[in-house]
Amino acid sequence: MAAPSRGSAAPETPAEIHLWHAMAGELGRQIERIVAGFNAEQGTWRVVPVFKGSYTETVTAAIFAVRTKSHPAIVQVNEIGTATMMAAKGAIYPLHELMRAAGEPLDATGVLPPVAGFYSDTEGNLLSYPFNASTPILYFNRALFRAAGLDDRTPPRTWPEVAEAARRLRQAGVPCGFSTHWPSWVNVENFSAFHDVPIATRANGLQGPEAELTLNNPVLVRHVAALAEWQRSGLFTYGGRGTAAEPLLYSGECGLFLGSSGFAADIRAKAKFDVGYGMLPYWPDVPGAPQNTMIGGASLWVLRGRPEAEYRGAAKFFAYLARPEVQARWHQATGYLPITMAAYEHSRAQGFYDRNPGAAIAIEEVTLKPPTDNSRGLRLGSFILVRDVIEEELELAFAGKKTAQAALDTAVRRGNELLRQFQRASR
Repeated sequence: MAAPSRGSAAPETPAEIHLWHAMAGELGRQIERIVAGFNAEQGTWRVVPVFKGSYTETVTAAIFAVRTKSHPAIVQVNEIGTATMMAAKGAIYPLHELMRAAGEPLDATGVLPPVAGFYSDTEGNLLSYPFNASTPILYFNRALFRAAGLDDRTPPRTWPEVAEAARRLRQAGVPCGFSTHWPSWVNVENFSAFHDVPIATRANGLQGPEAELTLNNPVLVRHVAALAEWQRSGLFTYGGRGTAAEPLLYSGECGLFLGSSGFAADIRAKAKFDVGYGMLPYWPDVPGAPQNTMIGGASLWVLRGRPEAEYRGAAKFFAYLARPEVQARWHQATGYLPITMAAYEHSRAQGFYDRNPGAAIAIEEVTLKPPTDNSRGLRLGSFILVRDVIEEELELAFAGKKTAQAALDTAVRRGNELLRQFQRASR
């Protein structure tokens, strides 16, 4: 995917290319290492990484900066912001156009299909550079499994097995059977993909902005009802939105946890116990399950209105990022997916998966079966707001204030109103 490009003579002072990102802590340090490698390799361009806060804060800052022409060349945008970025046609420089203009090769066919599908147009052209891609997997505390008389080498594969393991853990005195972070991403969006059921019409919005939500389908209603019942019986502990529930695993309070594969590096650093890994659970009586999971994370978008020299450097930087050895280092250090099969094979050849049992689970999960219209991805306008609506309604169901059916019916109605508002504003 990368090869030497036709470059111009190096200027006396390298052209700066600002990259605004949303990664703090260890992930931010890993970005700095990647950038340092690129900068050290050549003297024509210097990428400058700038942490701008959360994903929402980062993209908001970039939007405001565009108005004053003080924006960066590259900005990191989370996956559910894809539809919003696509609607800003005059502000973005599609990746495939950038690479073609710079003479840099870009082989979208080498990108993992669920990753490429999320960030491509209907013709398969990549619109942004897939950077940090993750998918939800199962984590479990092997010491607590042994204490509860469970096999610590065999994670539960199905939702009934999760419930039974949680019951055994609670009977052994463990405070929390299982929990989850990012409730909608894990238990609505990826749950639906893994069961090959849609969350919206028109291929989850990938086929056009007229999509309507279908969250109140029987498969998802049953799952939310089960979570609500397990919450009441103490098998499931709802820990809040975003990453709020993560300390339940770190502290040893929960025996099982559903979380992002990109969470693995933090778990290894913070957990004081041996961690086990498994695939996302599924209901075994749902036809087609398990299918494949979708990705989360973010991609790197190029913004128009910067000097041409910056765009040549940005293309060269993306070509550098695509190298198998660079992708493999990022994947191994962070737990995010390798973007390409070449990077996966590079890691395998290095013995990384032999040394780190469970590290390949996320790759196996997203490539379990060829993606369908229900599991390729989603592209729904204002989905950050729609996700908030979904999680508000989930919380009402978990608290016993609404039935699962009523909660998801309301999520569909409220979410569709947001989709139509976005559609009207984008015309």
